[in-house]
Amino acid sequence: MKMNKITRDRFFIVTGGPGMGKTAVITALGEQGYAIVPETGRDIIRQQVAAGGQALPWADREAFAWLMFEQSLRDYRMQPDGNGFVFFDRGIADTIGYLELCGLPVPQEMYRAAASYRFNETVFITPPWLSIYEQDKERKQSFEEAVLTYESMVKVYSRLEYRLVQLPETTVQERAAFMLDTISRWGK
Repeated sequence: MKMNKITRDRFFIVTGGPGMGKTAVITALGEQGYAIVPETGRDIIRQQVAAGGQALPWADREAFAWLMFEQSLRDYRMQPDGNGFVFFDRGIADTIGYLELCGLPVPQEMYRAAASYRFNETVFITPPWLSIYEQDKERKQSFEEAVLTYESMVKVYSRLEYRLVQLPETTVQERAAFMLDTISRWGK
């Protein structure tokens, strides 16, 4: 059976380890008027904690991954057709990287979705950067775990044949400008 493949070249992912500035640069792009899609993981954690649920990265990682995956698919599908760029704080493939990092099985449905729902081939990745890393009530990973997450994302996105572009260790505004310049130089 042939798989349907949808590619939305105007959809750009920002990925990497937690605490490396993804959300800050996505927020800055939103403040410039670009469409943005926030990270699903933090919302899921907040919802699960508020409801007394167990689909949390420190309780039931598989259930947490399924919720992230399902929301990532909804986020992709819900974006209206148009011409403007949309910047995603993580993508569908991030769930695969998360499960692999945790040593958990990755359902075939997730691989099929990552292959079927394609983003722009250019994926921006935030490198490990100790001086900006912070933990909080939702981000409980150590810096070492954040580095392992970064490495997992490099493997997954490379395997899915995306072109990874590392963001420079500079200000949020300069990172956003770097992304926009990269997109304009490569013709989207």
